[in-house]
Amino acid sequence: MAGATYFFTVNLLDRNSNLLIDHIDTLRQAVARVRTLMPFHIDAWVVLPDHLHCIWTLPEQDGNFPKRWQAIKMGFSRKITLGETLSASRQKRGERGIWQRRFWEHTIRNDCDYAAHMDYVHFNPVKHGYVEQTADWKFSSFHRAIRQGLYPQTWMPSDDTEVGGERPQP
Repeated sequence: MAGATYFFTVNLLDRNSNLLIDHIDTLRQAVARVRTLMPFHIDAWVVLPDHLHCIWTLPEQDGNFPKRWQAIKMGFSRKITLGETLSASRQKRGERGIWQRRFWEHTIRNDCDYAAHMDYVHFNPVKHGYVEQTADWKFSSFHRAIRQGLYPQTWMPSDDTEVGGERPQP
């Protein structure tokens, strides 16, 4: 939908890989190139070793997020040295074995949904045990959100805060 805001989860095929953070500059370049050709606003983004979460707002006249993801994935993959194991299906289609073919997308419905997904994006490195404090993960838009006054430096969800529609477990 043109002009809509979306939450995305995009995974590497190998969920034990560190490829995204090992090649963070390559990912950033791929995203920047696509944003030049097909603009979108990045509301939030976090990159973990094997997957990423983000929230985008698309331009009023363009709702084609699949084309943007295809271009980001292709731009990143082209810069990564060959060497991954390829299934017969991927070989037949001429695909790399870096990304999962699909991604998960959710249309943000309202301000409450937006806030919950913003929290989910920024809390994800803590959830996965990479850091103890949200601000300690360097591959996150959380630092920009602090500068914008959206979060305090020491933000962590409280026990009664819903994060991405799920209550954190005690």
